[in-house]
Formats: sequence, C-alpha cells, structure tokens
Amino acid sequence: MKLVKICGITRLEDAEAAVACGADALGFVFWPRSPRCIDAYRARAIVSSLPPFVTPVGVFVDQPAEEINRIASAARLGAIQLHGNESPASARSLDLPVVKAIAVGSSGAATVDAWPANIMVLLDVHDPIRRGGTGQTVDWAAAAEIARRRRTILAGGLTAENVGEAIARVRPYGIDVSSGVEASPGIKDHGRLKALFEAVHGSHYATRS
Repeated sequence: MKLVKICGITRLEDAEAAVACGADALGFVFWPRSPRCIDAYRARAIVSSLPPFVTPVGVFVDQPAEEINRIASAARLGAIQLHGNESPASARSLDLPVVKAIAVGSSGAATVDAWPANIMVLLDVHDPIRRGGTGQTVDWAAAAEIARRRRTILAGGLTAENVGEAIARVRPYGIDVSSGVEASPGIKDHGRLKALFEAVHGSHYATRS
C-alpha cells in the first residue's frame, strides 16, 4: 500500500498531528453542506505549513468547474476529489489531478469503468445526503474486485480496529480515513490518529508493498 489520506481537516494542529504520524495526503472539504467544510483561505493557511511531499486534496460535491478551480488555486491544492454525481467529462475542465469517489454497490464496477484509467477512484459507502464521513464500511469483497483492476483508494468506516483486515482483504493502493480518527466532525482525535497509523504499519500487506 502506498498512500494514507486523512480527510476532513479543519485545524492546523490536526494537520500537524496527521503529518507527524505519516500521512501522505490531507483532505479539505469545500462542500458547504458538510459539517467538515472549510473555506479556501483557512485551508490555505494550513496548506502553507505542510511539508512539500504531503498532498493537499480538495473535496467537492457537484460544484461548477470554475468554482472548483478558483478554490483549488486560492487554497493551493495539489489534487481534487469529486464526491458527487460528476461525469468523466467534467473532470476535463479541472486544472489539477482528479480522484473520483465511487459508491460501492450493485453498479459500482460499471461506474468505475466509465472513468479513464488515469483518474484514481476512491471507493466509499453510498450516501447521497452526507457524501462521505459516515463511519460505515463498504463491501470489501466488491472493493477488492475493483482494486485488482485499477489503482484504488479505500474509504468508508476505517478505524484502527479494522484497517489491517481491510488492507489485507482489499489490497488498495491507498486508504482514506475521516470519521474513524475523529472526536467530532472536523475535529481529529490524536490518539486515534496514532493508533490508526500503528495498525496500518502493522499490516502484513502494508509493510511488504
């Protein structure tokens, strides 16, 4: 496994704790309806403190390309995560590399195949209201089938208690964790962060990949 992303960052101290634990990427939610929403200038203040090899990722839900590009530039993001009902065509209007969140379910594999191979997919639970951060796990068997065919980031209810099993069963390129390391939405629990990374590093598959 190559990548650990901690999502829903709203505070500098949480970003610093995640980086100290070994996070490769941090997620900033710019969807106004999310309890983890942050504005571009608060995000930029946090991003400016990050080491050069930690990627700041902006999370958006069915927002216009012009808005996404404007926020991405203002916050100095390194990548964009689309978490709504966006089409593959919409990604071509964006200025940064794209990660597309796909709900794992009966049509998950077909939806994944509609996206070009150069766009990484993130597998999460179907929730049209909250759009992630639900604490619910995905169908790991279905996720594993997708991960065998293309680079995949696994999300959905990952915690220190289940992340080792999830990595072993799905064998994703990376994982994305939000609610599993929180005290409350947008506020990270630094003890849970540390425990998560200890579990990741203790995973047989993670350490030999």
